[in-house]
Amino acid sequence: MKQVIIIGSGPSGYTAAVYTGRANLSTLVIEGSSAGGQLMLTTEVENFPGFPDGIRGGELMMRLRQQAEKFGAEFVMEDVKSVDFSKRPFTLEYGGIKEQAQAVIIATGASPKLLGLPAEKTLMSRGVSVCATCDAPFFRNKIVIVVGGGDAALEEASVLAKFASHVSIIHRRDEFRASKIMRDRIMHNPKIRPVWNSVVTEISDASKGKVTGVKLKDINTGLITDLPCDGVFLAIGHKPNSDLFKGQLELDENGYIVKKNFTQTSVEGVFVCGDVADPRYRQAITAAGAGCAAALDAEKFLETL
Repeated sequence: MKQVIIIGSGPSGYTAAVYTGRANLSTLVIEGSSAGGQLMLTTEVENFPGFPDGIRGGELMMRLRQQAEKFGAEFVMEDVKSVDFSKRPFTLEYGGIKEQAQAVIIATGASPKLLGLPAEKTLMSRGVSVCATCDAPFFRNKIVIVVGGGDAALEEASVLAKFASHVSIIHRRDEFRASKIMRDRIMHNPKIRPVWNSVVTEISDASKGKVTGVKLKDINTGLITDLPCDGVFLAIGHKPNSDLFKGQLELDENGYIVKKNFTQTSVEGVFVCGDVADPRYRQAITAAGAGCAAALDAEKFLETL
């Protein structure tokens, strides 16, 4: 039996493992089959403190993992298939193996919703992005598009307009779903242009290894047009990776794990950190900070047993 099992990896899970390992708590990290989280899709990370020249997302995750391993954390690259939080010790199953722990930290993250186009994943981090805060500086004086119509999409467009020469917001309706203050901000920005009643049907050009443009379909007329651009930013929402915990933990209407305080879930002894409980910030540094807090809270909890 482990004192702590961490489900998930990325900056939140690995940071939690650094702290639990350093606290001399026996720690198992069940990383998931896509270890490292969303940062594995990011080529260059320029806004993580301590790296003034930037660092590749994969390298940052590798360093965090090595640091946790140095403090004694163990790792398995498997997906958890089931959990039982009804009694302690808690039971988790993966790959035909059952493990038990006195405390669990959930760091399963969230997945950006994609359009489902063939070139989307091929060109991810090669012109296709799901995070303007992360990648906008790479598109200085470039032409970019944002796909979406909610607050998140308009916020992405505002960030991009600080760097790009022109931003088009592609929206399938004839008005934004975003708040009035965001709509007003967009409509008064000379760099930003809405493209109404349109959907992206194709992203070019995977054969060149970079984005050169998109094909747009007018949903009213069916007319297909080409729109040259250097970058495509997807802002159609995120899905928290919380399906595993339905019926075990309290989730909100969008599937995010509900926190009773900063890291405590609805089950005593089960803690949460990172994007699976954070629909607002979704940054590597906030996820890492939450991982630290979850580990400290788990340590305090274990002292009471």
